Amino acid sequence: MEIKVINKSAFSLPNYETQGSAGMDIKANIPSAVTLAPMERCLIPTGLFFEIPQGFECQIRPRSGLALKKGIGILNSPGTIDSDYRGEIGVILVNLSAEIFEIQPGERIAQMVFCPIIQIKWAETTILDASERGAGGFGSTGNK
Repeated sequence: MEIKVINKSAFSLPNYETQGSAGMDIKANIPSAVTLAPMERCLIPTGLFFEIPQGFECQIRPRSGLALKKGIGILNSPGTIDSDYRGEIGVILVNLSAEIFEIQPGERIAQMVFCPIIQIKWAETTILDASERGAGGFGSTGNK
């Protein structure tokens, strides 16, 4: 699938690092380092603008290395970029660690995955079909 992209960043386009990669890393398009204090969040621009085809979305997800090693996540994870959005892609980073984190220009801050979307139509009813699980939730299948 081909995606139209405008790259206004100072960096190369995201790419798949390996043959089996599901996501591509996105870089911070910032002129200088940004400091993120513990429990602080900020919107980091990427300089990327997409034209995603109807029926698809782009999910913005945390990078596992940043999450494990530095406690850096994405606040609305996964973030969804809809097919009709044409603005700059931004990433809402949050520092969940007890240490200050400094984001450098060009640093890989998140990954993006393109996924198909199915839009549904509601069928209002007063009764739902029975299932083995029923209304059990929030860990109910593992607590027998």
